[in-house]
Amino acid sequence: MSQQKRHRKGVDMQFVTASVSTTMVLILLGLVVFFVLAAHNLSIYVRENINFSVLISDDMKEADILKLQKKFDAEAFVKETEYISKKQALEEQTAAMGTDPQEFLGYNPFTASIEIKLHSQYANADSIAMIEKSIKRNTNIQDILYQRELIDMVNDNIRNISLVLLALAVVLTFISFALINNTIRLAIYSKRFLIHTMKLVGASWGFIRRPFLVRNVWSGVLAGVLANIVLAGAAWWLLSYEPDLVQIITPEVMIIVAASVVGFGVLISFVCAYLSINKYLRMKANTLYYI
Repeated sequence: MSQQKRHRKGVDMQFVTASVSTTMVLILLGLVVFFVLAAHNLSIYVRENINFSVLISDDMKEADILKLQKKFDAEAFVKETEYISKKQALEEQTAAMGTDPQEFLGYNPFTASIEIKLHSQYANADSIAMIEKSIKRNTNIQDILYQRELIDMVNDNIRNISLVLLALAVVLTFISFALINNTIRLAIYSKRFLIHTMKLVGASWGFIRRPFLVRNVWSGVLAGVLANIVLAGAAWWLLSYEPDLVQIITPEVMIIVAASVVGFGVLISFVCAYLSINKYLRMKANTLYYI
């Protein structure tokens, strides 16, 4: 009876050890998924906060400007618009410069404008060039101002960062598979003689595999849950430290990360256990002593 208890205790500790090892690997994998998704949200946030200004002719009445703004709002490429009158532009520049240009010029040098923020998919040089051409067909538009170099730089940086994160995700996926595979192989290695004994008494391969696969699937689930707790705690700390990150670390991001971590944990554990068990099922009795 005492030997049976010690055997069960050993099995339990083996299960816990495998789960903890898998948890640490899944945390790294979850961080990569998190950074990929957060980088995507960050790129959208940056692109959608790049303004370009449509300068309106002084001959255009305010009622017509507001109609033009509504027309812009209906366009597919526009996220939001803001009308800035001549008076508001003067007040903003006076506050920024600390002096009123109208006092020494004798007139308001600024023009009314409509500030446009684009949806992220349109925030690139080619799309903006087409938008600029379309807007300038209106004869009441004086000019369109935007920072072309900034837009190009943002898009180039986002592209480079995305490639780096993608490469890192691929590398870490292979590393995770290798580490989890080694952990599971060591656990199944200790049962190789039990597997052979079950073969001798006529058990089918499917019957032998089943308990090992179920055990490792549950180990993957447990590891995924533990990894998600750690990742959720880290996300909560970041949001408490910087609440504005809620636009980057969205609930959708955390749901996808959680599902990915559990999914990877179950899938990798199942595949590694399946491959390891098959290896010992194919072995002859005399081979088991030399591995």
